[in-house]
Amino acid sequence: MQELSPDALSEQLRNDDAGPLVLDIRHETEFEEWHIPGSVNVDVYDELTEDPERAKPALSDLPDDAEIVTVCAAGVVSQTATDVLRELGYDAVTLTDGMNGWSRVHRHAEVPVDIDGTLVQIARPGKGCLSHVLVSDGEAAVFDPSHYLDEYDAILDEHDADLVGVFDTHAHADHVSGAAELADRHGVPYFLHPKDALALDATPIEDGRTVAVGGLTVEVVHTPGHSEGSVSFDVGGAALLTGDTLFHESVGRVELGVEAGIEDSDVEGNAATLYESLQRLLCRPDDALVLPAHDPGSPEPPVTATLGEVKERNADLGRDREAFVEELASDVPDHPPNFERVKRTNVGEESVPADELAELELGPNNCAAE
Repeated sequence: MQELSPDALSEQLRNDDAGPLVLDIRHETEFEEWHIPGSVNVDVYDELTEDPERAKPALSDLPDDAEIVTVCAAGVVSQTATDVLRELGYDAVTLTDGMNGWSRVHRHAEVPVDIDGTLVQIARPGKGCLSHVLVSDGEAAVFDPSHYLDEYDAILDEHDADLVGVFDTHAHADHVSGAAELADRHGVPYFLHPKDALALDATPIEDGRTVAVGGLTVEVVHTPGHSEGSVSFDVGGAALLTGDTLFHESVGRVELGVEAGIEDSDVEGNAATLYESLQRLLCRPDDALVLPAHDPGSPEPPVTATLGEVKERNADLGRDREAFVEELASDVPDHPPNFERVKRTNVGEESVPADELAELELGPNNCAAE
């Protein structure tokens, strides 16, 4: 067997301090942009595609006793690397589907929060995405799901809960939402603010609306700025699902705009709007948990921080209005890969074949202001 599944690698990296050596053979620039945490880069991609013999000197310096998992974008060229390593006497396997496969990995854990129910956080370490499942009295709601719907159905089955609604905090720009499809699969409403539902048949949610999930109440807090329709969800006063509005150490970007592929010309206006939205969140109880839709790096659930802790560690929150607007309007990070098509898909303006979704999402998350 010369392949290792992404889920198997994930478990080994989580549970084994002496896990395998993850060898990424892509170009150095691609590796620096996005890679599996703890992996090492030996840039022999060109050699492996042109003449694998030329890759042997660079691959001969690896530890003799290492179990090696080779990685590329899609698991094709890395298979050649595995063959070469085996010729050199190494114990090597290929990560199935490469970084594409790594992007599919999901991990989940319960969030330690004082509510009349259970809150489960689902992390995609390959994308830095976080989603949540709320369960109370046999009912459940899903927030910001990926398009890998079986991950969420498994959690619903585990808790023997009936899905009553699916929510997106906003129209995402970095990954394809599975919210509409999951809602359709279960015959329940898909909730999205109308400012972000440009061409979607979604159930509109407005500021101040409450939705019951079992014995819990979820309050909608309209927090525009990252997008016009961005909302946060207050779960029983104990947890704030803040989407891409508020992260633990940053805030949402303000120049993407909901109009896919069109940068919003009023960046300063968006930044000012985001500042006001954040003030609405900052007045919530300091012991409420802040649960964003993304976390940099390779998040290990549960990723949590109280609002009080976020106020202390998040430099963006310490700026006055003028400095905040100036900082966000002037510091524009790289766009998320393929964000135009991803955004069009999530607002209902484009339909992407299922077999193209994984490749469309391939790449790092870049939805936080830096």
